Amino acid sequence: MVSTNQPDTARPARRGLLHTNPSVLWFMGFLGLFTLGVSILSEGMGIGVLSTSMVKILGMTLCLCLIAICMDVVWGYCGILSLGHFAFFGLGGYAIGMWLMYARTEIVIRDSLAGGTIPPTQTEVADAVTAQIFGVVGSSELPLIWSFAGSLPVQLAMVVLVPGLLALVFGWLAFRSRVTGVYLSILTQAMTLALSLYLFQNDTGLRGNNGLSGLQNIPGALHVPQSILSVWFFWASAFALGAGYLLFAWVVSGKFGSVIKAIRDNETRVRFLGYNVEGYKLFVFTLTGVVSGIAGALYYPQAGIINPAEIAPIASIYLAAWVAIGGRGRLYGAVIGAASVSLMSSWLTGGGAPNFTLGSYRFLWTDWWLVVLGLGFVAVTLFFPKGIGGLFDYLVRKKP
Repeated sequence: MVSTNQPDTARPARRGLLHTNPSVLWFMGFLGLFTLGVSILSEGMGIGVLSTSMVKILGMTLCLCLIAICMDVVWGYCGILSLGHFAFFGLGGYAIGMWLMYARTEIVIRDSLAGGTIPPTQTEVADAVTAQIFGVVGSSELPLIWSFAGSLPVQLAMVVLVPGLLALVFGWLAFRSRVTGVYLSILTQAMTLALSLYLFQNDTGLRGNNGLSGLQNIPGALHVPQSILSVWFFWASAFALGAGYLLFAWVVSGKFGSVIKAIRDNETRVRFLGYNVEGYKLFVFTLTGVVSGIAGALYYPQAGIINPAEIAPIASIYLAAWVAIGGRGRLYGAVIGAASVSLMSSWLTGGGAPNFTLGSYRFLWTDWWLVVLGLGFVAVTLFFPKGIGGLFDYLVRKKP
């Protein structure tokens, strides 16, 4: 008689997240050390080696790394070359920017009217806030979309809901029509262009070309110096990047990750096997849109301003170039690509790299930076098709 107490060896053991994605532990460790190092070296919390502006640049770079991960998941893992994810990024920035601008202006107005003999009414304060914000575009009425701009919980919800709803509606319309390949990329680019052109108009309620400014001033913390606020936002950006990395490492692992990678490689075969391809693609597209909005909500308070130019299609094209340079299909590759290009851009265009003269021609890095980025993209495509992350894989796996 065969014993029934024998272990079932026919069923494969379920592997954990760290086993299927060993980069998670390395990444979280590096991110923790990097966050600690910047905090110690910062001007606001540490010994003052890193200036406040540099801490802000590093915090914004972490936000760009987060949206690069979103792009890598939707393109490198699911095969959807989206040229519109910066639209979600910008919408998240606009959502939190409305509260930052409204609440801060209200504080300033109340302080200026507090010295009067008769205390101002709520209507007088609201009218003064409206005139202060929208006088630049010749309007004296508060747009409907600003009805809850004074409520932080509502605007935080908008950070998630507005990009998520746009991604859900657009993705449902596109995927149910089975638009794929370059046609889908063109559609995402058209969506971004349409949104950008719409926001440039003054009657949109978002101040048109002027955008939203003064976002670095946090209501309720106006007494806190920027040197300390920059570290706070840096911590928040680091936490968001770490949480986003863990989330997407879990998403691309296991059965779900296998299905979306199969969709990337052969969508027709996956559909033939009975999987709801459109459902998988819609989930990935919507989730990455939501996380992109969160990244934007952390980015623009550190940048201090947002305008429609931030949502222009060229920004999403840059995003695709970052992921390609870092190595798509690798979460850490997206981080490497976004961080390296962002920091190099800040160095070359911010006066860190010295300009020089070639004969009678004055070489300015601000004029040639995009050419350098394009050449780097071509070089990586030709010589390192798997990106910088793929090069690291080769060096780690190469036997002595």
